[in-house]
Parts: sequence; C-alpha cells; structure tokens
Amino acid sequence: MNIIFLGHVDAGKSTMGGHILFLTDMVDKRTMEKYEREAKELGRESWYLSWALDLNQEERNKGKTTEYGRGYFETSNRRFTIIDAPGHKNFVPSMIGGAAQADVGVLVISARKGEFETGFEKGGQTREHALLAKTAGVKRLVVVINKMDDPTVGFSQERYDECVTKIMPYLRGVGYQKADIDVMPISGFTGANLRDRLDPAVCSWYSGPSLLELLNDMKLDRKYTGPLLMPIADKNKDMGTIVLGKIESGHVKKGQAVMIMPNKRMTEVSAIFQEETEITDAYAGDNVRIRLKGVEEEDAMAGFVLCDPKRPIHTVSVFEAQLAIMEYKSIMCAGYSAVMHLHTATQEVTISALLHMIDKKTGRKSKQPPKFVKKGDSCIVRIETSAAVCVETYADYQQLGRFTLRDEGNTVAVGKVLKLITEPVQQ
Repeated sequence: MNIIFLGHVDAGKSTMGGHILFLTDMVDKRTMEKYEREAKELGRESWYLSWALDLNQEERNKGKTTEYGRGYFETSNRRFTIIDAPGHKNFVPSMIGGAAQADVGVLVISARKGEFETGFEKGGQTREHALLAKTAGVKRLVVVINKMDDPTVGFSQERYDECVTKIMPYLRGVGYQKADIDVMPISGFTGANLRDRLDPAVCSWYSGPSLLELLNDMKLDRKYTGPLLMPIADKNKDMGTIVLGKIESGHVKKGQAVMIMPNKRMTEVSAIFQEETEITDAYAGDNVRIRLKGVEEEDAMAGFVLCDPKRPIHTVSVFEAQLAIMEYKSIMCAGYSAVMHLHTATQEVTISALLHMIDKKTGRKSKQPPKFVKKGDSCIVRIETSAAVCVETYADYQQLGRFTLRDEGNTVAVGKVLKLITEPVQQ
C-alpha cells in the first residue's frame, strides 16, 4: 500500500514519517542516535526524526523536503511505501509526481497556534495539496492533527475540534465523501497515537484507532485482471535501463514481453525489484523497479507507459475532457495554454475549443458553446497536446484519465478525459 504525506511546510510530515520508520524497526536505534547527535551539532535537535526521510544534505540543513522522499515499512499484514511530499509551494510539481503513485493520503495539519492558520487560511499549501491529491487519484484521506503535544495545544479537544470544523467543509468541496475521510489527533515528535493508541491519561476524549492500526485494516480496490499498465515515474541505469513506477492495472512477471508507449518499443522484463529485493512477479498497486532488456535511456522517459503489446495504452494528441476551473484571475478562452500533469506525464497543452458549459445544479450540457469560462465553472473542452501522450478515458482507468492544469505556479483547473480522438492505429 502506498501512502503519501501531504500538508503545509513545517506541519511535521517528515518527522512523523521518520518516527513511523523508527517505531516499525525499519530504522534501527543506532542510526537514530547518530541522526540525533548530528542534529544536535547543527543546533536542530527536534529535526532528527525527519532525517530518516530527508536524505540529501540540503534538505537536512534547511529542514525542508524538496523532492519526494521514499521510505518503506512493514506491519504484521501489510507492506507500506511512504512517499514524503514537499510542502513548499515551489515544489508542487514534485508533489504531484508523488501523489500519482499513492493509494492513501495522510494530510498532516499542525495544531500549533498560528501554524494551522498559515497552512490553511492565507494561501497555505494545505488546501492546494488536498485538491491535487483528489485529482491525482488518492481516494482515501486520513487527516491527522499533528503537534498536539505542543505547549500551545496540550491535547486540547477545543483546538482539535476547531481545526476539524474548519477543514472538513473544504475537503468535501474538493470531492471527498464523509466515508473517505478519517480524522485523528497525533504527535509525530513524541510518537503519540502513531503505533500505540493514545493513553487516556494524556488524552481522554479520543478513543479511536492509532494511525498504523487504521492503515493496516484499510480495504483497497485493485485492477488485478486488466491488461498491464505502468506509467514510468523515473528511470536510472544499473546494468541496463531500470524504470520505476506504480502498476495501475494487470500484473508483470520476469521474462515477459512488454511494450513502451508512445514510441511502440518492444522489450523484455529481465528483472523486477521491490525496494532492494528481487521478485519474480508484481501486481496492480505495487511500486516496483523493472530492468528492461536492450533499451536505451531515451526510449523510456517519465510519462511513458509500460504495457501489454496485445492491448497497448492509447496515445493521442487531441482529446475531449470535462474541466473544473479552480483558480484563475481572468476569463479563459479557446487558445489558452497551460502545463498538464497526467499520471506521471507533464505536457504543454492548449485548449483548442470550448464545447459545452455544464450546469452545476442539473449536470446538463449547454447546447451553445460558451465564449469563455471563469473560476468556478465546469465545462467540456477539446485539448490539444504538444506531443502524443499516453492516456485512457476516466471511465476505463481513473488513474490514467485524470489530470491537472497548472499555470504560473498555480493549479488552474482539474479535469477528466471523456473521449479520445484517435486515428485507427496501424498494427
């Protein structure tokens, strides 16, 4: 199961993740003591837990995550991959890359006085992250109210309720149903309610499960039987080209013939790795690294998709989509260009035509095409991409049919693919 930690800068995402790795014995006590010593020397005592996930020196010195870090841990009946996303506004594209690989989002919110307000109210990242997670396909959200041990909070139920009441209406507005959200108080620094339930002496008003308990028992829906589809998130060279990604559908085994789209490159799987272990086959939902036979690095770029040669993914440069305009200062007309993030692909696109307006109350399409659209509108548009892109309709594969449009560092719109406009592909 893949989990992504989301939230504003300094909400305590990496510290919480590091502490979980420590509690599940993935990072031994000696390494933690070493981190603690090094952090003390830098005068950053409270940061040592986050170093289990912030691996490069720059991230450690600043105490900020810039790329998405990865960690692994296991409980009695599940294996987890933690994806620690950056909270800072400048690194949102990297956060989208992380969210595309996750099943469950853990939205970390700081209860410390002043920090909750900055994160949520004045242009903080809490709102944008929740929206992007929903679009990237994170179906379940666990909202953890962190830093409950802080002197300004002291496990106060009043403060907890205040944070929850403020954030819930927004999450519902983004499209999360009540059943998809769980909320709990924790402290990433002291480890309260991460693995073991809260001590009633510390907090008498919460009696629910701890975070790991909740994640352990969560049910997930997977497409095991479909054709193989794995968007490539990253690649490197190690005795051949290795591609990294999450299998969205089907399964793959060693020795299988696969095809890389959109360049129709045939190749063979020569090895599959999960973390450091070599495995013989992998299924939908697994985060894996796959070594490919006889493939040059330029044949496998991020955003390309590994698929079954009998049923390759569609590649198009024009499609119709339903768009919801989230944030845009002026009006948007045909000819508008932005950057599209679709599964692991990033592509320059143009809205070539506005086709229909959608009435929010009835969901009906307008007969006349609108002249322009503005913030808050929902519409059906035709989109043209600068190069062929691997995509499926939202109805067939949700993960491969939803996207966000970004412009000048803001998420302008979110959309889902309704119809692919293809020429019949010559086999």
